[in-house]
Amino acid sequence: MGVETEYGAQARTPTTDRPISVDELGRVMFDPVKDEYGSTNVFLPNSSRLYLDVGSHPEIATAECDHPLQLLRHVRAGDRIVDDLARRAEEALSGRLHHPISVFQLKNNVDSAGNSYGSHENYLISRELVLKELGTSLLPFLITRQLICGAGSITPATSTDPGRFLLSQRAHHVWEGVSSATTRSRPIINTRDEPHADSSRYRRMHVILGDSNMADSSFLLRIVSTQLVLEMLESGFYVPEWELHDPMSDVRTIAGDISGKTPLELSAGGTVTALEIQRAIADKAAEWLHHRPADAVVHRLVQLWRELLDALDAGDVDRLARDVDWAIKLRLLRSYQQRLGVSAEDFSHPKLRHIDLAYHDIREGRGLFSLLETKGAVKRWATEVEIAGATVTPPTTTRAVLRGAFLEAARDAVLRAREAGVEAPTTIVDWTRLKLNSYGTVDARTVELADPFATTDADAEGLIALLGNLPGSDAEPSHAD
Repeated sequence: MGVETEYGAQARTPTTDRPISVDELGRVMFDPVKDEYGSTNVFLPNSSRLYLDVGSHPEIATAECDHPLQLLRHVRAGDRIVDDLARRAEEALSGRLHHPISVFQLKNNVDSAGNSYGSHENYLISRELVLKELGTSLLPFLITRQLICGAGSITPATSTDPGRFLLSQRAHHVWEGVSSATTRSRPIINTRDEPHADSSRYRRMHVILGDSNMADSSFLLRIVSTQLVLEMLESGFYVPEWELHDPMSDVRTIAGDISGKTPLELSAGGTVTALEIQRAIADKAAEWLHHRPADAVVHRLVQLWRELLDALDAGDVDRLARDVDWAIKLRLLRSYQQRLGVSAEDFSHPKLRHIDLAYHDIREGRGLFSLLETKGAVKRWATEVEIAGATVTPPTTTRAVLRGAFLEAARDAVLRAREAGVEAPTTIVDWTRLKLNSYGTVDARTVELADPFATTDADAEGLIALLGNLPGSDAEPSHAD
């Protein structure tokens, strides 16, 4: 599994006569990347992919992970990497403009103008499953899981509407259930067939409904609940199914109901609530744990999933406010509503909108979520040491470890070549391929890594060893200055 995170970017300056556009900010942020790698689309030493995406915002795709805690550490490592670029951009811009510049990176999914950007999940599944049929079975689960992992959002106030609090930021920005499109219709599940693996064995299920999460528990619940549902469907274990009459309307209805109890119409007649759907699936997931390899972390998360649903059923939203992003944010907003003297239904005050955005600021010691974490007000599942390690070290239980070793060997070969004053070898890396371009008397060599679970590969290890011996004595002198 892996996650792609898009970040909202903004630069603030104390003067209004020299605004900094998003395009300019993106260029400055990625100047160090371009200087080091010659590109704004690169694989990093921890095997993640960093790139300047369309719209001039940074995006990181984690390396392949095979455990939810591993994935959490690498997602949070991505925050650190992007924040480091933001800090360097602040320094560069402040020097150019001769006054302090603040750069903000928000790990959320909608800006103040209503633009949406995503946090996409990728799950490796069996080729034997028909993705469109699987997606249809998953829809009721995916549109209701915002109860346990939604990030929370305030809709903009209008002359007739004081704004509303929603469970999910993405719920109002998806328009289809299952589709091959991405930006045009924004489906919940994207069916484009890009497995990044042996296509005879695997598919990649690409989910674009989810919110970016700040809270560790929310992120883990989002990933683990989906992982377990996929496992149950793949193995033929019974999963309750509901055919909703209008799922795309329901996903927005659910977002506006913090109780989870609004009736949703079924195609066959009758109704069901989001809470009932989640409870039935969580109970089945608890049963499924007796049929799969034991994992203490997954067991604890399924227990937490069921406990949070019980609390929601009892109307105890405060019980969710150490684990679930939307409940943590809502508690903050409620406290400020009391200070401002406005009703619990009124979200029109600019200060509340500021809190909604500042919650997602990834800068440690500045973002509101970061401050709550420092105070111990939210539950942590990843330590600072683990996150720091994940910024430079790839997962060791997937093919990412081979990609990381190849990248390290390539970097060392380039450094040796520069020290020797000779032409440096060049390499190409993507999710499934390692390539050394022709160099001196060495012909171009390519290794395919079609198995995401393979942590050893004789051809890859041979190519890494070859890089370790470059540049050779027959390397051509460099003509560069």
